[in-house]
This record gives sequence, structure tokens and C-alpha cells, in this order.
Amino acid sequence: MISRDGAAGLVGLAGSAAMLLLSRQLPHNPLVPIGPAFYPRILLAVFAVLCALLVVTDLRRRGGRPVAGAPMRYRLVLLTFAVFAVYVALMPWLGFRISTFLFVFVLQAVLEPPRGRRWWAVLAVALLTTVLTWAVFERYLSVLLPRGRLTDF
Repeated sequence: MISRDGAAGLVGLAGSAAMLLLSRQLPHNPLVPIGPAFYPRILLAVFAVLCALLVVTDLRRRGGRPVAGAPMRYRLVLLTFAVFAVYVALMPWLGFRISTFLFVFVLQAVLEPPRGRRWWAVLAVALLTTVLTWAVFERYLSVLLPRGRLTDF
């Protein structure tokens, strides 16, 4: 018997395999060594491997029986979706950099509220995530990220 984790892994594996097949239809320019399908294929392949590991782990664990006593954290799932919805709503107004910083900061605090000096770690992770993501996409990949209507930043 497969548990919810194994079922989720199978669904993710099937979805990533289907999207990998669909990525073969993207046009390729022979003059450019890295086409538009390069990065999506990398992400889909990594996702497929992780999903396969999830299925294997689930099947190895107690013969596929779900672990008893694992708490269901629906509240955290709903809060995560709410934080993400606010992030998406704020993006046009505050821009990518400010809204992403706030999103990462708030999401960390919601998922595991920091105590004492751990606020500095939350702040550092939010800042590093924002700066690295911005640098990779805007500077390295030349992808224009949203600017804020209120901030133009």
C-alpha cells in the first residue's frame, strides 16, 4: 500500500515526465547553444529525481504503510497559500525586490517563528535570497523583473 507521500511522488513524477516530453516541442535556434528549453529541462529533471526518491522512500518505509502519528499541518499550508497570495498581490505595487524580501521574511516567520537572536538569521536569509535571485535572473539571465508602481524599484 502506498501512502499520500508516495502518491504525491507518483503524480509529480508523471507530471514532470509529461512536461519534459512537451519541452521537446520548444523551438531551438541553431545559433544559440542554450535554447529556451534548457533551464526548464534541468528543473523538471531535478523535480523528477526528487519525486522518484519520495516514492522509493515511501515504499521502503514500513512496506509502504503510512507513519502513525504524523501531524497534519493544514493550518500551515493555508497560511503559506495566504502569504503567497499577498506576495503576488503586492508584486505590481512594490516590485520584485521588496515584495520578495517581505515574502521570504514573513514565510520563514510563519513556518517556524524565530526566538531571540534567530531574527537576524531570518533577516539574512530573506536578504540573501532576494539578492541572489535578482542577480541570477536580472544580471545573468537578462530577465526583466517587475518594478513596483509605488517604488519603481
